[in-house]
Amino acid sequence: MFKIQKHNNISQEKLNTMPNDLYEIGENFDNPDGILLRSFNLLNAEFPQNLKVIARAGAGVNNIPIDKCSEKGIVVFNTPGANANGVKELVLASLFLSSRKIYRGINWTKSLKGKGENVVKLVEKSKSQFEGPEIKGKKLGIIGLGAIGAAVANDALALGMEVIGYDPYISVDSAWNLSRKVEKETNFDNLLATADYITIHVPLNNNTKGMLNKEKFAIMKKGMKIINIARGGLVVNKDLLEAIEDGTVSCYVTDFPEDELIENDNIITIPHLGASTPESEENCAAMAIDELRNFLERGTIKNSVNFPNCDLEYKGHIRLLVGNINVPNMVGQVTTILAQNEINIASLLNSHKGKIAYNIIDVDGNVTCEVLEKIKAIDGIIMVRIIRS
Repeated sequence: MFKIQKHNNISQEKLNTMPNDLYEIGENFDNPDGILLRSFNLLNAEFPQNLKVIARAGAGVNNIPIDKCSEKGIVVFNTPGANANGVKELVLASLFLSSRKIYRGINWTKSLKGKGENVVKLVEKSKSQFEGPEIKGKKLGIIGLGAIGAAVANDALALGMEVIGYDPYISVDSAWNLSRKVEKETNFDNLLATADYITIHVPLNNNTKGMLNKEKFAIMKKGMKIINIARGGLVVNKDLLEAIEDGTVSCYVTDFPEDELIENDNIITIPHLGASTPESEENCAAMAIDELRNFLERGTIKNSVNFPNCDLEYKGHIRLLVGNINVPNMVGQVTTILAQNEINIASLLNSHKGKIAYNIIDVDGNVTCEVLEKIKAIDGIIMVRIIRS
């Protein structure tokens, strides 16, 4: 039986899909096989020896020490696309909020309380200060065309916008889902120079941190509107405030409030509501649980942030799972040990992702504890598991 440590509020309906004869779910296990979580911070956690997998019900994994997990052979999953519709809807709402000064108008209207019969006259007299342009016919620049970026692009086209997208790493799946009417831009600066609105849909990492900075603001048109529902840290706040002051940026909408951004008339701060819908939470929970179960029960990996995708049809053989540093002759050393112990390989699949490689090996014959220990002793092996039908 697998013990699963649960952090945060994970959908009970989805947890109930996990068979009681295979899984015990709780919040206080000393040595769990897996962890299910949302935003719980594991950065300083000590991981028990038995931990095999961490599944994050959400896209971001900045609360999980990925390098540490990789060293220990712990597979980390996230759920890309599960909350895409919820985030997309907030981006669309942000487009309107950034353009039409709705937010300012609502706040101003609250100040009319107690004005009695003068309210109507005051509204008609003052409404012109909240005028803003329509988005139809304007150019939207999308940075990142994954599940969310592609969905935003398609809906923005339906709203009558011109859409230009930049993503040098676009996946095949996202490309298939993207309308042909989206103009593909290969030069990041060209997108910044030609767009009227920009929305960001990339993860926060060493390559993207501070990607919108003083140098990039200098390229943009005056009156630019920027939407960041992706991650804090992608925009340099100091440079943003200067760009607002000189008129380059007329409105910035972010889902990641920070002290220096609050109470600025040209900034709308939303309290991290991108995926705060019941549908998103259910979808993320379902996807995370499926990923965790497929790995623990079959050894299959899909949507891991530190291990490669790897899926070999399970036909009931004894299944050996081996993770290793991605260097030459690792598979050869493993198969040699199997051959020396007269264990026949029925099927084998090897995949790699960066510095990590992963192998699913289905065998005929018994794999003893002694054989497993010999494989674990190979220099560069970071994980060995066995699944018996």
